Amino acid sequence: MLNSLNGGGFAEYAVSSASLTVKRPPEVSAADGAGLPVAAGTALQALRSIGARFDGTGEPLNVLVTAASGGGGLYAVQLAKLANLHVTATCGARNVELVRSLGADEVLDYRTAEGASMRSPSGRKYDGVVHCTVGVGWSAFEPLISAAGGKVIDITPNASAMLTSALHAVTLRRKRLVPLLLSPNRADLELLVALVRDGKLRTVVDSRFPLSDAAKAWQKSIDGHATGKIVVDMEG
Repeated sequence: MLNSLNGGGFAEYAVSSASLTVKRPPEVSAADGAGLPVAAGTALQALRSIGARFDGTGEPLNVLVTAASGGGGLYAVQLAKLANLHVTATCGARNVELVRSLGADEVLDYRTAEGASMRSPSGRKYDGVVHCTVGVGWSAFEPLISAAGGKVIDITPNASAMLTSALHAVTLRRKRLVPLLLSPNRADLELLVALVRDGKLRTVVDSRFPLSDAAKAWQKSIDGHATGKIVVDMEG
């Protein structure tokens, strides 16, 4: 994993801290591994913030994953199921079956009235939300989450989300919006790589571009309609 403050990966060579580097086993392709540090790492930490446990000791919480067909969302769905959570997910109609195949218990097309409401078809309140998109504010989530400490983990927080979170912290709200800033560490990377190696976690690759077309890859990412990860190949 590279330091986002002074490093980037669009280059033939890059310098990374030894403390944030793990070996990629032969069972894990370069493309599969490339998506793990930021996208899967963020999903993992978001689920832990809700209360998910990955050692078999966690409670069967009810969670919502928004934009579940994106890079972070697809990891979040899979990791949530590995933690024995009940998963409701939102995505576009073309990706409903993919998201369901990766373990989601309930999948909502966000373009329908039911999907836009984000309410669980089971009628249950959410113990937590992994919020992977923009344009949906706290007011839309508040009636959907449990009064006994439900959390919305916003992985793309804007200034408004940060202000709302600060207000919740000051007023000791049980229902809370929590912005997530990824805290990179080797232990998480090792866990994620092991899950992919063992066939328990999958990287969904939307498309691949050579380094010479990195600008096109970046534009596709900015457009926000990729299913899974966009990969830039350093060779070929």
